[in-house]
Amino acid sequence: METDSDSSDSGLTAVKSSRNKAQHVYTNWHQRQQRRTWVCLSLVVFVTTLILALISLLIYFIINLRAQIPRNDIQRLITSWGKPGTPTEGRSHYPTEFSRGIIPIPCHSHNDYERRVPLYDALQAGCISVEADVWLRDGDLLVGHTQKSLTAARTLQSLYLDPLLSILARQNAAENMSESSSGHTAFPFAANISGIFETNTSVSLTLLVDIKTDGRATLPVIQRQLEPLREKGWLTHTSDSTLVRGPITIVGTGNTPFDQIQAEKGNRDIFFDAPLAQFWGEDIKVASTNRTVFNPQNSLYASAPFSEVIGKPWHGVLRPAQVELIRAHVQAAAAQGLKVRYWDTPAWPVKVREHVWDVLVKEGVGVLNVDDLEGMKSRRW
Repeated sequence: METDSDSSDSGLTAVKSSRNKAQHVYTNWHQRQQRRTWVCLSLVVFVTTLILALISLLIYFIINLRAQIPRNDIQRLITSWGKPGTPTEGRSHYPTEFSRGIIPIPCHSHNDYERRVPLYDALQAGCISVEADVWLRDGDLLVGHTQKSLTAARTLQSLYLDPLLSILARQNAAENMSESSSGHTAFPFAANISGIFETNTSVSLTLLVDIKTDGRATLPVIQRQLEPLREKGWLTHTSDSTLVRGPITIVGTGNTPFDQIQAEKGNRDIFFDAPLAQFWGEDIKVASTNRTVFNPQNSLYASAPFSEVIGKPWHGVLRPAQVELIRAHVQAAAAQGLKVRYWDTPAWPVKVREHVWDVLVKEGVGVLNVDDLEGMKSRRW
């Protein structure tokens, strides 16, 4: 039989249970309300942002469209300039527009064939020198860094010689010939020939051909493939003892045999990449008599690996002795009419690379050996 005390405890328990259930129901309801509130607020913010963005775009297009609506005859002429069916059709394009606005700069596109668009990427950057590694295979000259990278479609002719023929044919079309004030056609090269760069037609583009296979077997094939450029008179060459500059200068390096180049005494149009290290004897401060072998009649560059002949920058900065050696190299090469080209220059860190480039430009090297074309274009020349 229950006592009054037991009855009272049961009542209290029931009350507490009811309160807990009510509290749980309220908590769930409150949380749902909070979620709904946040969802509504987020939706309002999103819609408001979207509306503001659309309004901003509308205002932008209205302003730009208004600016494009001609308000006078001059603006109408500018807007319609060169469009088909107008009196100005054909006047907006120049025949020599291929390199319009490109400023040639003293840079050498190292391993140029590895770029996304060989030759053209370098020309767009303003490089006046490009490099192609060639391998003799089945009578043709394949281009690539290693034997495994070679394909029949990527040849010296397809990547470089044919494009150069096409470019120069366009630059030197008969209808492009402009007359000077005296009535005579004025050009920087012999036989009224214009170069690749419109901003400076006197610049000759150097094609550095790095022979990877046997030089004595490969060089005659290069000479044969140069015949179309040779026939047009577009190659820098020697005529007896006179150097005749052309819009393209061919330089052999790697396994190129110097004695074969020397043997072409009459009309030489392949020049040598002279070894800068041979300009010096045991004492690097004393010029070697070997340097007199190399001159503008047979060579263009005097080249060497930077890391070997100059050394690494000390804590990112070239020491005074290193700068002095660079200066001596440049002066010795210039005395022979040649341009210094260092390869294997520091590429990283960028700050060190920029420092080395600054020093080389200041000291007067012929070209900077460049892998990063974007970094080169961003420099102040």
